[in-house]
Amino acid sequence: MIIYTYHKCSTCTKALRFLEKKGVKNLTIKEITLEPPSLEELQMQLKYQGDLLKKLFNTSGQLYRELQLNERLTEMSIDEALKLLTQHGMLVKRPFLLGKNFGFTGFDEKKWSDCKMLQ
Repeated sequence: MIIYTYHKCSTCTKALRFLEKKGVKNLTIKEITLEPPSLEELQMQLKYQGDLLKKLFNTSGQLYRELQLNERLTEMSIDEALKLLTQHGMLVKRPFLLGKNFGFTGFDEKKWSDCKMLQ
């Protein structure tokens, strides 16, 4: 299992504490600003998010606003959008958790608690 986090993100800290309390083993933690998710990881996560591209983006982030992605995202191809995410970790919704046969963007304690893969 791999989780991408941002060290200054309080939500990421909550997610890591949650996983620790659950006793999750074999967790790889990556700093999203230094090593954004790969194209393959983003494609996998996109499937887990019902092919809703916007769910992969940190829509409340400064860079998202600066790049005016709210307007531009609908005009971009999926390939263009995913490439952008691989280049700018701050654009990626976090925490970004990928496991075997599941994935989450953002931390929702209820959803994460209901996931049998995290029990």
